[in-house]
Amino acid sequence: MTIPRIYSPDALENKTTCELGPDNLKYLKQVMRLKQGDKINIFDGFGREFEAVIKSYSTKTVFIELGKIIPTADKKIRVTLAQAIPKAGKLDTIVKSAAELGADVIIPFDAARSVGRIADEKSSLKVARWQKIAGEAARSSHSSHIAKVSKVTSFADMISLASGDALRLIFWEEESQKTIKDILKDKTITATKDFFIVVGPEGGFSKDEVTIAKEAGFVSVSLGKQILKVETAAAAIISIIQYEKGIFGNRSQKGGK
Repeated sequence: MTIPRIYSPDALENKTTCELGPDNLKYLKQVMRLKQGDKINIFDGFGREFEAVIKSYSTKTVFIELGKIIPTADKKIRVTLAQAIPKAGKLDTIVKSAAELGADVIIPFDAARSVGRIADEKSSLKVARWQKIAGEAARSSHSSHIAKVSKVTSFADMISLASGDALRLIFWEEESQKTIKDILKDKTITATKDFFIVVGPEGGFSKDEVTIAKEAGFVSVSLGKQILKVETAAAAIISIIQYEKGIFGNRSQKGGK
């Protein structure tokens, strides 16, 4: 039987034991039917993963003893996805795909043409839901890092969150001069490790938004002639970047050739 991978919401650094709460209690005891002494793997979302053993159950928690550290691959790049709010339900799919593909941060934001709007009183509940989806994506994809889902923000505030060291890309279907292929083949960005990508809603970005982004240091790019649905675009973009620079890296990571 495959050893279950379980997420610990608490950091595991320098620990020999930990406790898992009610959700994991139900999953391990009732769904997986694991008993005292059974083995699991446990990770904390910060790049640490351990072999572990179930020591005991209580009515509300599971007591775990940590064993050997499981070596994890170093992250070669950092990817932040800023995603305009799409129609209801689509962001669940986007978060899942982005987290599975190694996004580090996901920033939902309101764009001028966003069809979906999230009321302030529901925003924190939505973010909590997306964070849970990101955690499940890490567990199922065997990643030891969990994408952080930030609070819903405005377009202007989202733009200000990009660091000066990041390669900042805003994807615009009307861009006719530069594609993502052109950018990633540019030798001047060979050493770039930090990518901040911005993807629009169903109706795309307005020219004013693209202008604001450019003035803030973003580069406007396209995916070429192909127009993708909003729930597909982010996954395609992250996959391309990861193939060229990250977890799916090719020859550039083998001796630098």
